[in-house]
Amino acid sequence: MIVPEFWAEGRVKARVDDHQVTVRRFGWSDVSQEEAQALADERAMAALREIAAGEMVEKYEPKLAYNGAEGVPIREEILARHGEAVITRNLYGARCLNTPDVLFADVDYGESVPMNLSCTVYLVLVALSAGLGVWQWSVMAGVVSLLVSLVVGSPLALALFRAYEKIKGGTRERAHERIRQFSRKHPDWHLRVYETPKGLRILVMHATFGARDEAVQDFFQALDTDPVYVRMCRNQHCFRARLSPKPWRIGIREHIRPRPGYWPVKPEHLPARNRWIAAYEEKARGFAACRFLEQLGSETVHPTADAIRIIHDELCQANTTLKIA
Repeated sequence: MIVPEFWAEGRVKARVDDHQVTVRRFGWSDVSQEEAQALADERAMAALREIAAGEMVEKYEPKLAYNGAEGVPIREEILARHGEAVITRNLYGARCLNTPDVLFADVDYGESVPMNLSCTVYLVLVALSAGLGVWQWSVMAGVVSLLVSLVVGSPLALALFRAYEKIKGGTRERAHERIRQFSRKHPDWHLRVYETPKGLRILVMHATFGARDEAVQDFFQALDTDPVYVRMCRNQHCFRARLSPKPWRIGIREHIRPRPGYWPVKPEHLPARNRWIAAYEEKARGFAACRFLEQLGSETVHPTADAIRIIHDELCQANTTLKIA
């Protein structure tokens, strides 16, 4: 995991196959702005050489808070460091905990309709529409039935999905049961379970892990962990937990300034950003990011995980009765 203090952009121009080519790459450093610039220039030159050699390489590197591609670290404002763990402010202004070895997992309740169910419902309705048209020997009847099918397809799929989930005990209970089932199969694991606004968060206490460890991937799969979170962990070599509420959940409609909130920002934009942050932090004190629910499994506690737990629980206000957001 790398969360650098300094960022820079390198740009190089050259003629390649009688065309003017401009290549841009980012550089970073925990030491100095100069070192970040040197790395940016070096990465830009390396990319230009690949293009000149005929390789398919993007000319411009996207500016993202944390890149889905390999090689670019987390690009967020650093608020605090606790050993190897880093607290940052993310793209929309919330505080986040980033740790290279203490395992967190996010599990969503999964309120969206599965794609295969939606497709099945639409196919059945289209088939019925075509059948009606043939039965009535009327193209118009078939077309009208098809249009009706397209309108009612999504609501029907949602109703069927909710009915199925209700029979199975609901998405919330199923998510809890997956965690309990994992705990029963791995009694040596120490799990702390937290409630989030739309799911669950699990903190593993008995050991530390690398984000690409096989045990971690098995854990993610068993819990049906949010796939976006899984990709982030693998690409950034870290685990991550949001420590403060999402702004729109606590009544803040205005976006962080400047928008989008990529870091670093130009000096002239800092006053507006700082005003937004001050208003956000004041309101965020009245909300929790998650709430502790239960402990499962063993009593074994790794000291590194316990240190992270203390920071996480305090900053999330996880042991309060505040509304989670």
